[in-house]
Amino acid sequence: MTISQIITALDATLLTPDADCAREVHTACGSDMMSDVLAYVKDQAVLLTGLNNPQVVRTADMMDMICIVFVRGKRPDASLLALADARDIAVMTTDKTMFTACGLLYEQGLRGGGM
Repeated sequence: MTISQIITALDATLLTPDADCAREVHTACGSDMMSDVLAYVKDQAVLLTGLNNPQVVRTADMMDMICIVFVRGKRPDASLLALADARDIAVMTTDKTMFTACGLLYEQGLRGGGM
């Protein structure tokens, strides 16, 4: 699944316009607890979260993730977007809940790779 396909599946808005939306995403995880992402998640490519702070980008960067989806309509500020852009991480927002967003991506064939 590509980042473009995630945008379509989640009816999401891309917030980092320079992101390479043709990049392939093979796995995903959904969490608001970055400590769980660091402790249990392996080889993920996209992070779905409602947590809206710079730690999300730092965690995604440490885990080699290439995409962050903010759920429930959360919109990060300009400094968070600049941080993500500098680390080549695509950022988007969707009005969908975490449960719905994860379900839609699962339905499209995207699977988790942790735990």
